[in-house]
Amino acid sequence: MFSKRSIRSQFLIQLIVASAALLIIFSSILYVYIQQNIYDEKYDEMMQFAKNVTSFQSLSETMSNNTDALLGVTVELVNYRSPDYEPHLFEDNRDGHHYLILLYPFEKAQNAYLKVSKDITSMKRLLKKILRSIFFINGIGFIIIILYAIALSKMLTIPIKALSRRLSNMNEQLIRPLKVEELPEEFEPLGETINRLLGRIQNFVKYQKELFIGAAHELKTPLAVIKLKNQVTLIKKRTPEEYIEAIKKTNETVDEMNKIVADILNIGRQEGAQLEPPVHQDIIELLRQKAEDFSLLARSEKKTLTWDLKPDRYDATIQVGLLNQILQNFLQNALKFTPEERNVELRSYPDGEDLVIQVIDEGCGIDDSVDLFAPFKRQGNKSGVGLGLFLAKSAADAMGAEISLQNRTDGKEGTVATLRMRARLCCPMPIRH
Repeated sequence: MFSKRSIRSQFLIQLIVASAALLIIFSSILYVYIQQNIYDEKYDEMMQFAKNVTSFQSLSETMSNNTDALLGVTVELVNYRSPDYEPHLFEDNRDGHHYLILLYPFEKAQNAYLKVSKDITSMKRLLKKILRSIFFINGIGFIIIILYAIALSKMLTIPIKALSRRLSNMNEQLIRPLKVEELPEEFEPLGETINRLLGRIQNFVKYQKELFIGAAHELKTPLAVIKLKNQVTLIKKRTPEEYIEAIKKTNETVDEMNKIVADILNIGRQEGAQLEPPVHQDIIELLRQKAEDFSLLARSEKKTLTWDLKPDRYDATIQVGLLNQILQNFLQNALKFTPEERNVELRSYPDGEDLVIQVIDEGCGIDDSVDLFAPFKRQGNKSGVGLGLFLAKSAADAMGAEISLQNRTDGKEGTVATLRMRARLCCPMPIRH
């Protein structure tokens, strides 16, 4: 029914052990409390009896309210040496009977004590019945607790089993988000997490299909061009210079194919980068190095790169290769689409515990109706095969970060590329000021 790794079995075992311990402790405390109260009552009765005897009072008058206290009581005078000359209470067993014995000081000079004995055999029987009753009632309660725990644990596993059935019936063609509102409140965070994962799987499947189709299409076109050029070249004899020119054009087409293949290989390298171990890194310092490197490239293209990085330090444990890939794509695209004598800005700022990184350009903006993160999607008439943003999106997903593109809203033309690094996923260290 249960395995060693079953949460339900662990829950039941812990509940049974805790309930058994609690019932044993409760039964013991209750029995000791009842027993002590009875013994205290008998002790008070015997003390009162002894005091009356030593003061020569009438027993029938002083014990008139509790005549049962005189039953089974015997009194005798004994000598007993005691350093403190105080009352002493003993319990004795003889002839199958239990006796409670009180030695009460009577004559100090002669070490004389009153020995008051009371047969408590019936009281002992009563205590045993009480003890058996306590364990019997607790035993029934223990069985009820076990049955309730089994029912409760089964009820708690119903949502998990429902989620398992729903997920097991899914395939890449029938991925549907879970209806979180139908789940118990305790399982809503799990449902939301699963939905986010399903969304990422959908995007992955969608982009992979587009990647394969796009790669085939992108490679087919230059191959057709090469074939056509070669056919035209072979139609008639040409001069060596014409052959050289034809070969040069063919090589240009081959170079374009090499770019496509290189970008596709980058996807494989990125998957390897996703497996690299996270390292401790000051992200602000990494951004500053990137800004300084790309500022040289910007100046060579007659453009300006500025940066405003806050806070002064943001230590985190991250996969640096993936972050580098995102930053490099953001900055390369910003410089590519920004005209000469225009500015590109790199900035970062904390948002709660998260860190937001933005690259803002003064280019032509983007078409909001196009999914630029899909493979082989191009913006404008610039060169490239359209895999850069696809790789950046894949890297962000692997890091658990969020990436977005939007047009500027400050009245200027251009694009804002945003990377939000979730603190709970990148393991931030305390910020140093």
